[in-house]
Amino acid sequence: MGVVRNSVAGLGFAQDASMVIFPIAPFLVDSDISPVARYVMKFAAGLTDWQPATKETGISTPPKLRVEANGFEAAYDKMNRQFIVNTWGDGLPVNPPTEERVSWILHGTDRPRDSVVGKVMPRGGIATVETLAVSLAMAGGRPEYLPVMIAAVEAILDPAMEHDKFQATSGSTYPVIIVNGPIGKEIRLNSGFGLLGPDPQHPAGVSIGRAIRLVQQNVGGALPGVGTMSIYGAMRTTNVVIAEDEEGLPEGWGTVGMDHGGVGPGQNGVTVMVATGASNITRRGVGKETLEDEALQSLYRVAAYLRNPSAHYIWGHAKGSPGALLMPRIVAGQLASLGWTKAKIKQFLWENSRIPHDEVVRTGLLQWIATGTEPETVASANDPMWAICRDPSQIVLAVAGGAHPTHNFWMQGAAPSVATTAIDLPQDWYGLLASAEDDLGPSGDMCMI
Repeated sequence: MGVVRNSVAGLGFAQDASMVIFPIAPFLVDSDISPVARYVMKFAAGLTDWQPATKETGISTPPKLRVEANGFEAAYDKMNRQFIVNTWGDGLPVNPPTEERVSWILHGTDRPRDSVVGKVMPRGGIATVETLAVSLAMAGGRPEYLPVMIAAVEAILDPAMEHDKFQATSGSTYPVIIVNGPIGKEIRLNSGFGLLGPDPQHPAGVSIGRAIRLVQQNVGGALPGVGTMSIYGAMRTTNVVIAEDEEGLPEGWGTVGMDHGGVGPGQNGVTVMVATGASNITRRGVGKETLEDEALQSLYRVAAYLRNPSAHYIWGHAKGSPGALLMPRIVAGQLASLGWTKAKIKQFLWENSRIPHDEVVRTGLLQWIATGTEPETVASANDPMWAICRDPSQIVLAVAGGAHPTHNFWMQGAAPSVATTAIDLPQDWYGLLASAEDDLGPSGDMCMI
């Protein structure tokens, strides 16, 4: 019911939509739908007699919350309790989004605070630059993180991304945001060991990802069990916000931003896709193989992870992506030394992840393919070997992770599109970086051992 109310509100209609409420049983396979017939008059009344209670529409600015208590600690605790009661938080303590803190965060952009970034579905709340700053303040962020967050949210709201669907789905979807350009190092965004977090040496990713999640919930209405049907939740409560290890790219390999959106060398940009799960793949051999054998066997193992009859592949089959593969620089360098280009790796994975037609039929994937919205996806249903996407270039391949050869990391997509957006920096960008140096100490990887 919450999902429906959010959705109709997001489409511009009254949130108090007329509904006839049923338990889930009549909608299961081979169920008895006769109870629906007993509600015919309720359906008729809803279609003919119902009137919305809402008489006015428009963007409203809620009043500021005032918290009073005996001392800072008491006020902080009281605020967090109020945020939990009002479902504004994510279950963890949040920083007070005071006017002072939000104004500080807004130094990260030259755009006016009331500048509209977009409409976040399914609820249809309007996200402004100030909205994003409030969420970033709550998530413990800093001003220099704001340009990445703005670009990421703009990419998520790209119509081709169909974010209204992944926001409300029953799957465990979460955005994957890959940052290219010098800004990654400048804001201490991790591209190496432990890049999926947590990592106190590189705090940016977890703060930006958590702030985006708060926007998804508080503006878009993706509240578990109320606005989103996600059975298990998104798994990544802080989403995935990482930098590509551009210094580790083999010669001739382009960045993810270049592959999927034309963000050129040295330019700052974000590339966003949506994932619905993750697999850590042991790709290294045991040391008894030749380098050539290890490389080929490891790619076959990676392809085996991709070769599964997932209905989520249908979303990205024609124009989106089947998922993102993270490959550390050591592995990329070894493959490159053997003549493997990025395009050749994608081609290999694409060819060796095809699913035999009898398995497509046996697992019921055939029916899911038939529900696809793209004609070429539907037409592929009876291919002798079904490909997980139309073209190998749709696979996202990022060089990222610690300088170690053992693992690859696969994030399976539910991605009708891959969006890339340039990052705009404020005029006082280097002043913000200087302030970060004062607050956090010199940037760069430290040896903590």
